[in-house]
Amino acid sequence: MQPTESKLDLTGAPSLLRRLAAVFYDALLLIGVLFVASLPLPLIVQDINDVWWVRLLVQAYLLLVCLFFFAWFWVHGGQTLGMRAWRLQVTKSDGSPITWDSAVIRFFSAILSWLVFGLGFLWVLIDAERRAWHDRLSNTTLALKPKR
Repeated sequence: MQPTESKLDLTGAPSLLRRLAAVFYDALLLIGVLFVASLPLPLIVQDINDVWWVRLLVQAYLLLVCLFFFAWFWVHGGQTLGMRAWRLQVTKSDGSPITWDSAVIRFFSAILSWLVFGLGFLWVLIDAERRAWHDRLSNTTLALKPKR
């Protein structure tokens, strides 16, 4: 029986530096995605754009683009492009692939981790399993894949 990649081939929890490097890489990619996603926004007439609920809808639209960017990669292979470059993979805590529900919880929990001055990410420095807040809240784990 062949060992599955999601359960047996992962070598352990990644360091904070490796996590942040993947976040930085993904942020660069996300800037490009948001640029393309926002191209149709200037077509909104300026008078309508001044209405508060239109601005709220635009912000919600861009947040959903970010959510879809991360969640799609996590659900389809467990890796964003930045995570792939840094050999990281996200799975559920039991080693099974992440679901859409877990991905949505992980995304919003990661925002929470950043909003408190990054303490949710710094938590990996003191956590015994090197899990961040968003790992714990979404019942997921981030593992370092072995070199090929």
